[in-house]
Amino acid sequence: MMPNRLLDIATVAVALLLASSSASAVELRVLSYNIHHGRGTDGEVDLARIAKVIQSAKPDLVALNEVDKGVNRSGKIDEPAELARLTGMHAAFEKNIDHDGGEYGNAILSRWPIEKIENVRLPSLYDGERRGMLMVQVEPKEGETFWFAATHLDYRPNDAERLESAEAIEKLMAGRFAKQRFVLAGDFNALPESRVIERFAKTWKIAESGHTFPAEKPTKRIDYVMMRPKPAWRVRSAKVLKAPVESDHRPVLVVLDVVD
Repeated sequence: MMPNRLLDIATVAVALLLASSSASAVELRVLSYNIHHGRGTDGEVDLARIAKVIQSAKPDLVALNEVDKGVNRSGKIDEPAELARLTGMHAAFEKNIDHDGGEYGNAILSRWPIEKIENVRLPSLYDGERRGMLMVQVEPKEGETFWFAATHLDYRPNDAERLESAEAIEKLMAGRFAKQRFVLAGDFNALPESRVIERFAKTWKIAESGHTFPAEKPTKRIDYVMMRPKPAWRVRSAKVLKAPVESDHRPVLVVLDVVD
């Protein structure tokens, strides 16, 4: 048996090592939420309760889909700005289409100041809603930046446009973002066994979570959080939050570690 003194020394050494590792690690709490422009399953548009769901998760970054800005159906509210005010976070928004007197697209909330904003238009095979990927760069720790993106892919049964969007995203990632840490979240309108998610799984680490749609009694998993490069991330936990009324989707919370 190890003498007590040596045992104590070994215990202290391990504790110091773990504390040092914990102090240097970057933990990220990422939320993906299709908010249905704030309209719940009861037909009410209520951003305050959306904000409460977001705050309950204590996220660092939030990917929001189906967001209105100045749209008649949601009272012409600037939803990204209002959600930023209600949650105390920084907001980014880019429209993908003009809609009902205003703008409609994806938004991102961030606990940290947003360094850069870009919006990528994705391929469109149909008339109607144009899809996009909103990207922001953040710096959780000095000198450690990464990109976070929100996207919302086509809903039609045929996955042709979703596959083209996946290929467009992969081409972008293989180019100037090839050496960047990247987190992508949103409503992919694709099941885990679909060709679309299989395509992403080749190069992205996908956090495993539960069913997200429809909100009242979810039977499908179509909302995801994924990361690349795969070795750069470790998933601590992933779960679907209980939010059956606030939107037609439930949000997904994923807790990540950045792996040095």
